Amino acid sequence: MLTLFGACAVTFMMAMYALERRGRRFVLAFAGGCVLSSSYGFLAGTWPFGIIEAIWAAVAVKRFLELRPPAADSEPPFSATMASKASTRPRSAGAADSP
Repeated sequence: MLTLFGACAVTFMMAMYALERRGRRFVLAFAGGCVLSSSYGFLAGTWPFGIIEAIWAAVAVKRFLELRPPAADSEPPFSATMASKASTRPRSAGAADSP
């Protein structure tokens, strides 16, 4: 059961690491994964692994705190700007009106 916990913890940690560029919440989730991996390391008796993962968790929390959340008045994501531009685009003169 401990091996299954360790495999899940490390898998979650690596998935969150891969998703870090999507937002700061993934950086915090990565830190949580590092804490889970660290606890696995200590429970399994591999204390060097537990120490290294605890250090990575601290580094990730520091990065999370340094990243600023997006401002409310900032530009919306690309897909939202494209959708708004498409809806406000003037129609061509030859386009048929639909009901």
